Amino acid sequence: MTTTITNTTIVTCDPQRAVYYGAGMAIDEGRISAIGPSDEIEARYPDADRVDGRGRAVFPGMVNCHTHMLATADRGVLEDFGFPTTLRFPTTGRGLLDPEERNVFSLLAAAESIRSGGTTLLEISDRIPQYADSLANAGLRLFLAENFNDIDDEQFGAGRYEFSEAKLEAGLQRSADLISSWHGKHGGRVQCFVAAHAPELCSPALLRSAVEMADQHDLRYTIHLSQSSLEVEGVMRTRGVRPTQYLFANDFLSDRLLVAHCRYVDDSEIALLGQLGVAVSNNPAIAARRGAAAPAFELQAAGCPIGMGSDNMAEDMVEVVRSALFHERVRRNDEMWPQPEDVLDWATIGGARVLGVADEVGSLEVGKKADLFMVDLRRSHLVPTLRVVSVFVHQAQGADISDVMVEGNWIMRDSHILTFDEDDVIAQAEAIGHKVWNRIVDENPDVPFPVRLPPGPLV
Repeated sequence: MTTTITNTTIVTCDPQRAVYYGAGMAIDEGRISAIGPSDEIEARYPDADRVDGRGRAVFPGMVNCHTHMLATADRGVLEDFGFPTTLRFPTTGRGLLDPEERNVFSLLAAAESIRSGGTTLLEISDRIPQYADSLANAGLRLFLAENFNDIDDEQFGAGRYEFSEAKLEAGLQRSADLISSWHGKHGGRVQCFVAAHAPELCSPALLRSAVEMADQHDLRYTIHLSQSSLEVEGVMRTRGVRPTQYLFANDFLSDRLLVAHCRYVDDSEIALLGQLGVAVSNNPAIAARRGAAAPAFELQAAGCPIGMGSDNMAEDMVEVVRSALFHERVRRNDEMWPQPEDVLDWATIGGARVLGVADEVGSLEVGKKADLFMVDLRRSHLVPTLRVVSVFVHQAQGADISDVMVEGNWIMRDSHILTFDEDDVIAQAEAIGHKVWNRIVDENPDVPFPVRLPPGPLV
């Protein structure tokens, strides 16, 4: 069945950054089959399932290039105590979740992503098969990556950088199992990445093995890079070079690599990343919460493709887009760059390029898959709509997004998520979150915790 969206504004994010007014779009078999004046689309597809887009704008679905969905179990706590956290608990809320509870929090994160216009995400975690079915059935476009390292945890806890061959083999096996079970599933809507964790926690053997696995399966691969000053100090102390040079020395850098964060890279690292075309996930909202900023302008100028991610405790891509604009203008003391169109590109076609799917998604063009969201412009904070992209980036809220489609299938209509029971997920997540964090506090009475938890769930 063909679907048409007519009488609307279409923000394409195509190479010309075209915006069409009074426009229509036809979607057939999951792809965009036509874009043009609304009356022409209506005449061409008289029997279509028609959606009246009057008063709304259609945008490409946003691409979250780096997230950890189960970290929603830790929000309200870990945003405010540094990174790595200064809290001395032996685990976190997400660390106590059983498989059923992991499914709940993955769907909680999926709901936030959908409601903020996020249609594609790269989920990096461990034991992903425990909740992959729930996540795939939510309807999002997924890239899944088993996070692994080979640091000897006991030695690392004592301040020593030693590595475990058994841990390396176990991590590689988990990644291989995920790839064999999930890559290409749901008609290609679910794909996989290879995910080494971070330079200070990965031996040269692990770095080389991760690249070999990516080569073997023709996949892209990812790593956290320069996400904390402790990472930089640890690599320099143990390897004698900065983290980017350590990766380069072990043949890890390439144009198939996606690095996340880059908050503390120096000029030599920026030049090296750019020279090799390494892609960067700029994660500005979490970076701002941690008092840091990636040099996004310099990385892009050096030749790095830029996407964006939400990282921990949040999936709100509207917040990510706005944070990117504000963060970069403040960092560079620049009143005019980036422009709203620049950061929207990072969140859409830029993210698709970073994940290797820009020929399929990331912009609204004929022949591409229909991943999109609709914004209700009839809000006091969004009018007058003199420049719709600017209004969206500067003023929009997730609550303004009314409809979301992935590959031609509606996963939210009229602000109602269609693929799972959001109210039930919220109720369960609230109860579980209070349970696990009270357990952490109760089982560790000698650990200082400057937070007084409420007596029980509030919703």
